[in-house]
Amino acid sequence: MNPIFNQGRSPAHRLILVLCCSMALIFFDHRMSSFETVRGYLQTMVSPLQYVANAPKQIMNWASTNIVTRRQLMQENQNFRENELFFHEQVMQLSIVRQENARLRSLLASPVSNEIKKMFAEILSVDGDPYSHQVVINRGTNDGVYEGQPVLDEKGIVGQILHVGVSSSRVILISDISHAIPVRIQRNGLRLIASGSGQIDRLVHNFVPHSADIKTGDLLVTSGLGGKYPEGYPVSRVVMVRSDESREFSIVYSEPVAQIDRLRYVLLLSEEHAISSASLKKNIDSLKKSTAAGKP
Repeated sequence: MNPIFNQGRSPAHRLILVLCCSMALIFFDHRMSSFETVRGYLQTMVSPLQYVANAPKQIMNWASTNIVTRRQLMQENQNFRENELFFHEQVMQLSIVRQENARLRSLLASPVSNEIKKMFAEILSVDGDPYSHQVVINRGTNDGVYEGQPVLDEKGIVGQILHVGVSSSRVILISDISHAIPVRIQRNGLRLIASGSGQIDRLVHNFVPHSADIKTGDLLVTSGLGGKYPEGYPVSRVVMVRSDESREFSIVYSEPVAQIDRLRYVLLLSEEHAISSASLKKNIDSLKKSTAAGKP
């Protein structure tokens, strides 16, 4: 009885046939390089699969490199901002040094200027109350911050520390309606009081007599009176002077030189006595004695 379907060759015959074909292909490829073109096409077809398989590793390497680079750039940017604030503060002190040198030439026993320490701080938040101009910084008692400590940016005075916490502090700005700062005109030394008006771009100067020598554009700097702010730091620039004879005093407005509406980084100033008062008195007494001894 013949089977309905032909079973074909046995598996052993198929294996022998495949081995023979393989040996023939290896021989021709090794001796005559017959499959170089075919291998090139196959390599081209497999290349996309290799790229896909290698993509996760490349993505991870790219991400790690860019994250590290971004962190480095952020740190460098932070360092540059700190250095910029310190440099601007040093430039503002040049005028103070010139004035002190002139006074020391004329006064033998003039008081020794206090050494000013600087501390860098960043703005954390701004008070949402439209009638209160205050900000919060990331420095507190752990950093040596104290109430009344002056605060400035790269342009000039910003305000002073109002409340101190452990790791943060609240700063009242010079534009706050409850804040006032003693100032003087840099051009002629006339003393004024700069009070906050509740507007970010305006300070008010009350009780200015009509005869006062004050002009639009005059720069107002800290006078050093009151002991809160060091002398000579820029505060504001006069923008309006109006003398109304029906009023007892002139109307004077100035605009803060600090960029109060764009604050992000600030400097905190603190004074440390370079020489104690006892040591200073002792030095002055010894100087007087030596001077008296040298007289004929």
